[in-house]
Amino acid sequence: MSLGEPVRVVYRKYDQALHWNLTMYRLGEDEHGVWLGAPADSTGRRGHEEPIVWPEPFVTLFPRDAWYTALLNAEPNEVAWYCDVTTRPTWRDGLVTMVDLDLDVVRRRDGVTYVDDEDEFAEHRVRYAYPADVVATAERTCRDLYAAVAAGDEPFADVGRSWLAKVS
Repeated sequence: MSLGEPVRVVYRKYDQALHWNLTMYRLGEDEHGVWLGAPADSTGRRGHEEPIVWPEPFVTLFPRDAWYTALLNAEPNEVAWYCDVTTRPTWRDGLVTMVDLDLDVVRRRDGVTYVDDEDEFAEHRVRYAYPADVVATAERTCRDLYAAVAAGDEPFADVGRSWLAKVS
C-alpha cells in the first residue's frame, strides 16, 4: 500500500467548535473530487475527546463544488457509506476544513439507506441561526445525496470501492 502525503481533516460545527479531526492520506483525484484514505487502526478525535481508533480502513471523498463529504468504510463495518452534509470543503497547505451541517446520509452494508440527525439539524438551525440560504442548500444537498446513495449512482458504487482498495 502506497499512501500519498498526509492531509489534516478538520470538521467544525457552525459556531466553529471543533468536531471530527484526523489525519488522512491523499490518494488522488477524479471527476468526483479529491479522495483521502485512512489505513486500518487510524485514529481521530471528536472535538477534544479521547482518540478513537477505526479498526477498518476507509476513504473519504471531498467534492470540489458540493456541500458534502462521503466516507466509505471497509468490511466488516456495518455502515458502508456515511455522508455528511457540510459547507464546501476548503483546502490550504495540507489542511481541508468544512462546517458539518448535521444532516447525514447513511447506507448500511445491507443496502438500507436513511437520513440521520434531522433532529440535530432542526435544533442547530435555530441555535446557530443558520441563514436561509444555508438551510436551503443543506436540505437540497441532503435530498439529492440520498437519491444518489440509495440508487448506488457513482461514486457510490464501483468508483468508491476502487479508491478503498488502495488502502485495504
